[in-house]
Amino acid sequence: MPSIAADEVSTLYATAQRLRRGALLATSEAGSGHPTTCLSCAEIVSVLFFREMRWDPSNPAARNVDSFVLSKGHAAPILWVALREAGAIADDPLTLRKAESVLEGHPTPLSPWVKVATGSLGQGLSAAAGMAWARRADGLDARIYCLLGDGETAEGSVWEAAEFIAFNRLDSVCAIVDVNGLGQSGPTMHGHDLEAIARRFEAFGWAAHLVDGHSVPALAGAFERARATGGRPSVVVARTQKGKGVGAIEGVGGWHGKAFKKGPDLEAAIRELGEPAAAMKIQARRTNSAAVQRSLELPGTAAPTDYAIGQEVATREAYGTALVELGRVNPDVVVLDGDVKNSTFAEKFKTAIPDRFIEGYIAEQNMTGVAAGLASEGKIPFVSTFACFLTRAYDQIRMSIYSRPRTMVFCGSHAGVSIGEDGPSQMGLEDLAMFRALIDSTVLYPADAVCAERLVIQAAAIPGIVYIRTTRPKTKVLYSNQETFPVGGSKTLKSSAQDQATLVAAGVTLYEAIEAHERLAREGIAVRVIDAYSVKPIDAKTLRQAARETRILVTIEDHSVHGGLGDAVAGAVGGGAKLETLGVTRIPRSATPKECMDAQGITAPHIAAAVRRLLQ
Repeated sequence: MPSIAADEVSTLYATAQRLRRGALLATSEAGSGHPTTCLSCAEIVSVLFFREMRWDPSNPAARNVDSFVLSKGHAAPILWVALREAGAIADDPLTLRKAESVLEGHPTPLSPWVKVATGSLGQGLSAAAGMAWARRADGLDARIYCLLGDGETAEGSVWEAAEFIAFNRLDSVCAIVDVNGLGQSGPTMHGHDLEAIARRFEAFGWAAHLVDGHSVPALAGAFERARATGGRPSVVVARTQKGKGVGAIEGVGGWHGKAFKKGPDLEAAIRELGEPAAAMKIQARRTNSAAVQRSLELPGTAAPTDYAIGQEVATREAYGTALVELGRVNPDVVVLDGDVKNSTFAEKFKTAIPDRFIEGYIAEQNMTGVAAGLASEGKIPFVSTFACFLTRAYDQIRMSIYSRPRTMVFCGSHAGVSIGEDGPSQMGLEDLAMFRALIDSTVLYPADAVCAERLVIQAAAIPGIVYIRTTRPKTKVLYSNQETFPVGGSKTLKSSAQDQATLVAAGVTLYEAIEAHERLAREGIAVRVIDAYSVKPIDAKTLRQAARETRILVTIEDHSVHGGLGDAVAGAVGGGAKLETLGVTRIPRSATPKECMDAQGITAPHIAAAVRRLLQ
């Protein structure tokens, strides 16, 4: 048993009751929420915040402290109450879920104490891994505590994270599983079988500590043992009762997500919990390492591009080159890749700056969650894999937006049917739509190496989520090394006063549009060609001008016709011109790149035919 005095045990029990009482009142005042999942973890939160963690309630930005991630985000009310009890926030938990309050129904960084948004279950442990990696890289001996619900351990992303953490020997991570045995609609997969959950963590290399989650001495002892365990992460598997402390709902199903209505039942529950004395006062504690300040802007200028016009270079290769340039001048840049680094060319960064490269292996959900954790620590993560595989991590990408990152960059390579013979399972055909749909996202699609490098360098300073789409085939360099590519801009490559139509393309189809321009010119038909390298925000001003002057717009994209470049252009120009979208309209199959593109009608002959048809 730990060396914990009887009076401290008594005070921590009283604090747990205060947390229960506060969570119950907050959810009842809000008229919604998840009080029973708060009641089950009250002793866990009490021991963590008021005994175990080294932290400073006056400084949410401190990094040489231990941190907490609430993966079971629906227990947010007890987090808010604990922060209020500790003097960390002045916000009244009774404002829970109200429009004017930062105390949201699930944790978000509207509260400065929340590093990553949670609530979509199974994601907190990956974020904790990213935070632990960042602090270790910065020489900070802080610990990261992550509280999970037993129900969310059914998520595969939890086990992706568990293996990643153990493999990378992130022994500063301590997971806590609140095993209350009940999910939303019925019992959890393993109920109260602590051994079943512990064996799974142990199989990945974790040290497991099984405890009564309502025993303060047992919890304190488990955290002490976890802290003393070196070389591997620890998990505290805690047996609890959902609704603990209120007899009418303790261990009773059907109460998930239900708040007590104001009235006799609530009053009886509050009486049962009692009115314990004031919570413990927290003395600010820091780790033994010095604080590390975040970089707020790029400390240097990346090297200029060095290509010859007409040279053939794949944009995916230019991405790797730019990462190295960027990493050499910005120490916050960290590159993650999903076991395709020799195809995305992220291996260039690994070779040049290995200590800031993270191999995510074939676990895209965890890789994205780790990136979110890195971003919360001030790092600038660049995440790369095939465009099609990012769809697997879309929930993590979506949640990253709500974490309000300084910058997170994703690069999807091997996009579109132009990858050829590998076939549809490897063709990213939905990625532009996926990233365009995100709030506060930027979507970039370079056609040549110069544009690709310039956009990668810029991406490190763009707030929020940035997506860069790269191509497998080599493409000819179109632009001089002095060309600039402002986000939200475009390049008009062919233009005349006689233009009868405008071709709008990006990436690999830009070259088909240029060839179509030449074919039509030989027939006496002048058309404009625009490189829409910035898909979001799109250059609405230039497109509207083209719509006014040529009255016909044809968009060409190596992407599904739904949600990509065509839809972006349509949204920008409205009904001011005839508009036709050429893109992927049917399930592709294995063939050469040219055959694949031709089958979808996105090669030069089809583009020229579309213009002729519209002119008629």
